[in-house]
Amino acid sequence: MLRISIPIALVLTALAGPAFAHPDHASSGFLHPLTGPDHVLAMIGAGMWAALLAARRPAAALLVPAAFMAMMTAGAAAGFAGIKLPLAEAGVLASVFMLGALVLAAVRVRIELAMLVVGVFAALHGYAHAVEAPEMDPGSYILGFLAATALLQTVGLGLGWVVQRLVGDIGLRALGGLVLAGGALVLATH
Repeated sequence: MLRISIPIALVLTALAGPAFAHPDHASSGFLHPLTGPDHVLAMIGAGMWAALLAARRPAAALLVPAAFMAMMTAGAAAGFAGIKLPLAEAGVLASVFMLGALVLAAVRVRIELAMLVVGVFAALHGYAHAVEAPEMDPGSYILGFLAATALLQTVGLGLGWVVQRLVGDIGLRALGGLVLAGGALVLATH
């Protein structure tokens, strides 16, 4: 499934290309998830959880990240439309702890439930991106942060698979612990 995820990340990056011609536009959308440690940790954590689930259900490698992306887009649309989502920033940070804990505890659930869990948190991430966006074309901005999200989830997925193959679930669980520790550091510095 990694062979499928990498082309998806590349396609989204290519689609965001026109926005990179205007540094104030989608490039800021691309950079936004990369400059927030809570976003980086959650998106890599989502990819690692997808890798954990894909060990038994290969479709999870595509479906869980896709659900994250779809719901992130919906959350961004809500933000750009002026819809208020209460406690979005707290939910973004909670996603780091939840995804880290799911990987640390090696929680395996049905793919549909995993898609729902990541989807709820992804909507909050998308909303946070939208309400922090500069005045610009929302479509380009969304393409930018979707490309970065695909990249980060692919990193998590690939990291999860490599670690699982080298040292098994215990290594992946340790990475989940690092995501949790990162979340604690983010919380302590806020």
